[in-house]
Amino acid sequence: MKISISGTYSAGKTSTVMALSHYTGVPRTLARTIREILPETFPGRALADVAPAEFLQLMLRRHTGRAVQEALLGDRFISDGSSLQEWLYGAGRVIHGMNPNATADNAGGRATELSEEMRFFGKVVEQYGHALKAHVKNTFDAYVHLQHELPIAADGHRPMNEGFRATIDTMLLQTLDELEIPYHVVSGSMPERLRTISGIFGLTPVMDVDEAIEHAWQDYGRQDFRMETERTAVPA
Repeated sequence: MKISISGTYSAGKTSTVMALSHYTGVPRTLARTIREILPETFPGRALADVAPAEFLQLMLRRHTGRAVQEALLGDRFISDGSSLQEWLYGAGRVIHGMNPNATADNAGGRATELSEEMRFFGKVVEQYGHALKAHVKNTFDAYVHLQHELPIAADGHRPMNEGFRATIDTMLLQTLDELEIPYHVVSGSMPERLRTISGIFGLTPVMDVDEAIEHAWQDYGRQDFRMETERTAVPA
């Protein structure tokens, strides 16, 4: 079974996927994040400063990395999100602006006007959406959607406001309904999440839940959380 763990920023997708993989023995995808892709694509740039056309390249690179990882793992894996995230983060910017931090004080965190450039960006993102939705429909058997129970992490990396996060959350569930992909909304502590998800899919634990969580925090701690502007491109 191919399962995506979805949710918006700061929902705990990554840590949940890491822990669930250890808990059940089901492999997880290891596609590179935007934080890792950005320094080699636009050295010295922050995500908040990326122009609409440049964001399209990041979307494509992130999707390609995901698709390769999914193909390598075959018919049994857990994914940290899916390519729907890339489409939605683009679509959300049409509503909330390229840098949602800058529109946080507006009503609903929305952009007040749409430039010609952003209107064209929106049309391209819409077309990307058709392709990415088809890919996800043909790839995943089910979704687990994590409720966002925590405030947005103020890490300086994610251009974000609460309205943007709510838009992404709503659009994601609407899209899963549209694609007729079954999904389960899950909340609670990490042990509760792991037991609930494994129960939903009949996955047999291969270790104690506390041990799985400890392994996950070790994995999480090995990640590089530096700002993208502090990173250098990985040599080819």
